[in-house]
Amino acid sequence: MSATSAPPAPEAAPAKTDFIRQIVREDLASGKHTAIRTRFPPEPNGYLHIGHAKAICLDFGIAQEFGGTCNLRFDDTNPVKEDPEYVRAICEDVRWLGFDWHALRHASDYFEVFYLAAEKLIRQGDAYVCDLTAEQVREYRGTLTEPGRDSPWRNRSVEENLDLFRRMRAGEFPDGARTLRAKIDMASGNINLRDPALYRIKHVPHPIAGAGWCIYPMYDFAHSLSDAIEGITHSLCTLEFEDHRPLYDWCVDRVALHRHPELLRPLLDQGYPLEAAKPRQIEFSRLNINYTVMSKRKLMALVQEGLVDGWDDPRMPTLQGIRRRGYTPASLRLFAERVGISKQNSLIDFSVLENCLREDLDAHAPRRMAVLDPLRLVVTNLAEDHVETLRFANHPKDESLGTREVPFARELWIERDDFAEVPPKGFKRLVPGGEVRLRGAGIVRCDEVVKDTDGRVVELRCTLDPDSRPGLPGADRKVKGTIHWVSARHAVAAEVRLYDRLFAVPDPDNDEGGRSYKDCLNPESRRTVRGWVEPAAAGAAPEQSFQFERLGYFVADRHDHRPDAPVFNRSVSLRDTWSAA
Repeated sequence: MSATSAPPAPEAAPAKTDFIRQIVREDLASGKHTAIRTRFPPEPNGYLHIGHAKAICLDFGIAQEFGGTCNLRFDDTNPVKEDPEYVRAICEDVRWLGFDWHALRHASDYFEVFYLAAEKLIRQGDAYVCDLTAEQVREYRGTLTEPGRDSPWRNRSVEENLDLFRRMRAGEFPDGARTLRAKIDMASGNINLRDPALYRIKHVPHPIAGAGWCIYPMYDFAHSLSDAIEGITHSLCTLEFEDHRPLYDWCVDRVALHRHPELLRPLLDQGYPLEAAKPRQIEFSRLNINYTVMSKRKLMALVQEGLVDGWDDPRMPTLQGIRRRGYTPASLRLFAERVGISKQNSLIDFSVLENCLREDLDAHAPRRMAVLDPLRLVVTNLAEDHVETLRFANHPKDESLGTREVPFARELWIERDDFAEVPPKGFKRLVPGGEVRLRGAGIVRCDEVVKDTDGRVVELRCTLDPDSRPGLPGADRKVKGTIHWVSARHAVAAEVRLYDRLFAVPDPDNDEGGRSYKDCLNPESRRTVRGWVEPAAAGAAPEQSFQFERLGYFVADRHDHRPDAPVFNRSVSLRDTWSAA
């Protein structure tokens, strides 16, 4: 290559070829769509979890890859369960994962449009007001093998239905007295099409829409029309909604917002753009990981019963929790990519998630030294006031991360299990009369073992080989083991929380012994120790990750860590300790 030749261009990442992206490519190639619009539509009734991360990466990722847009929309049709706290957390989680939305929307923004659409269905003879109670509706619905029966109120006139529906909105009837139901087919093999409810009465003010509403649309109705209003081209959802797709299409087709812009007048008057189109729902497998539960109801129970320390407990699969644990956005995006998109539900091994984090942190996390189970080591041939400064690379493979100063003195802390008075077979660390290399400092020989009155080893008295110091002729002398250390005089005491998997069995939802998931909690999922860290670790910013050499990957706790009182959470061990479990 000549001096003026350009270096070869880096190879482009291979195009993703899952079935959803193939559908998008075909729709663009055929001219069916000229722009791609997706949305991420969480219900703000809880915190997002790892499963939502897969959906976020897919919804926003598809939009990015094909030059489209993705909305964040809160499907807030149930005011009883929704909370602004969840809204704030969801927005934070999406941005933390590295995505931003084209528009922030709420299903409640469209309440007036939903109401007009419902009146349109009534006028078309596609909806009616039903007086059956919830229990009676279940009785009339039938079973998987028996058809349902028509409601006695199914053939009310259009005029009566309109009058009753308007009175429902006016607040004339109590909760549960009446519903608006779609008139579809009570004999359908798909129970979702047996005259499903479209509206119910709830005399509860809405946190955004206010006290002006006492009827609320059901999820299937509001969700499908929200997609249509926003011009969503590809409505991506998990497989449990596959049986709901005929109802989704029925609502979209019967209301036909893309052909009836007059129904959008309430939005146009507020400055919303005219985006209505006919969306297509596509289902994919949800994310299931062993050694955890993903049900919001079960996660809520863990929090409310004090079995975990809140929604952001680092053992929880919530995005708030795993973020506090030290998982990075890049590791979760890599995990979503590794898991892939399919139509087949499967149980992903937790080690896949852990390995994605190891891969990211191994490449990017600076190294530090810490001792979690300290044993004092005294270098007897150094003066009592001996102090020197050693320089260590922050990362063995990335010079751009620079170096740091590490103090070295006469008295050190080493890990207790780096010494064995009676070593097991194959032990390569420190033993009485044996030698070991102190990382970056030289070789020491153990001359004396000091014990307390109970016979417990409390101190090792060692001699440092001066010729083995870095840069001297004996520095390359071979010894079997190398151990890490921190200066006892300079190290900072730290609280270190050793986290592990929350459950002790692979499938806590279906334990072979018939136990409740709450009875399958791992008693070793959190252990707190008092350790020592080098000064450069203590000064970390909250959420800064390190590899503590030979111990694992740790993160400064985002809430509790302070440089004068450091708190670190173990994110993941250096290797999988569950592989043989």
